[in-house]
Amino acid sequence: MIVYDLAWHSTEGWTTAHADPASHWVLYFASRAALQSDASIYAGLREKFPLACLIGCSTGGQICGDDMDDETPVAVAVKFERTRLKFHAAEIAAGADSRAVGREIGERLDAADLAGIFLLSDGLAVNGSELVAGIVAAIGSLAPVCGGLAGDGSQFAATLVGADALPRANVIAALGFYGDKTVIGSGSAGGWSVFGPRRVITKARDNVLYELDGQRALDLYLRYLGPEDSAELPGSALLYPLRIRDPENTAEEIVRTVLGVDFDEGSMRFAGNMPLGWSAELMRGSRDGLVAGAGAAARQAIASKGPRSGEGLAVIISCIGRRLLMGQSVYEEIEAASSMLGGRYHKIGFYSYGEISPHAATGAPVLHNQTMTLMTLGEAA
Repeated sequence: MIVYDLAWHSTEGWTTAHADPASHWVLYFASRAALQSDASIYAGLREKFPLACLIGCSTGGQICGDDMDDETPVAVAVKFERTRLKFHAAEIAAGADSRAVGREIGERLDAADLAGIFLLSDGLAVNGSELVAGIVAAIGSLAPVCGGLAGDGSQFAATLVGADALPRANVIAALGFYGDKTVIGSGSAGGWSVFGPRRVITKARDNVLYELDGQRALDLYLRYLGPEDSAELPGSALLYPLRIRDPENTAEEIVRTVLGVDFDEGSMRFAGNMPLGWSAELMRGSRDGLVAGAGAAARQAIASKGPRSGEGLAVIISCIGRRLLMGQSVYEEIEAASSMLGGRYHKIGFYSYGEISPHAATGAPVLHNQTMTLMTLGEAA
């Protein structure tokens, strides 16, 4: 496996002088504004890599190596030696369709030698936990599913996914990796801390939360945010995610972040499901805690699989809420993950509306929020 780092110049387009035009996979990230205004971001990659599967999405910031950039698109090209690929693109009209679309993806990519799936999804039209559950229902929980929900910074206006075509809304791109020489690792960690009382989800439907302890969920958030931050919803709620737990299995712990609010009915729409009867606790973060979480995620990823030969790729996906909280210090979490990975991996990624990877406790793929999640990819000798 060989990985090529590609550079973008506003006047010249993509610089790919040393990259093999016969590469099999190209992964790219850019802001929504850039993808909507400059079709050459995709077209330039298609011209230079005519045989590759091109997958990318809009972001809340692009990660490349140890750096993060809002303006400059980033991309890598990958040529495999011992891995077979299969691609599937799907469309989703509404969150209620998420499980069915996930099952469709899983059924299309399922095979006896499936090593794992990489997934990029529209970040606003989907229920991420239902999407992943649909895939797992089709392929089982042994093969890792990694990826994330496309972002739009703190705007929440629209997200775009490129699935071997020009990026657009309501699209999901899935790439399956096959063969016993494919080495995929994963890691996910948050670094947030809980505060306030533990409450119970008493009214919810799928990913929409109506009540906690019999009270309107949005009212709870408004009390903690205050008038100034309340006016900035839903973006300001990213700084106060919810940790939810299954009372029957406390190891089943997931963080959920807010994507939208309805002031009239007092409800909040999250990136994933809010199961009835689960406990919920407000969380807040600190720079040191989030940096430590990033390092822990990278450590999990490199420890989760065996040795590989040649080059490796690390896809780093971090939640937009982490970036908003850390501000200019966001580079510290990228550096923490990068230093743990060392020089063994080419690094690319983005700030997302949700992260997908196996759960650290159960091993089953799930949707995470407010985490840094990594997928490492390589090939064994």
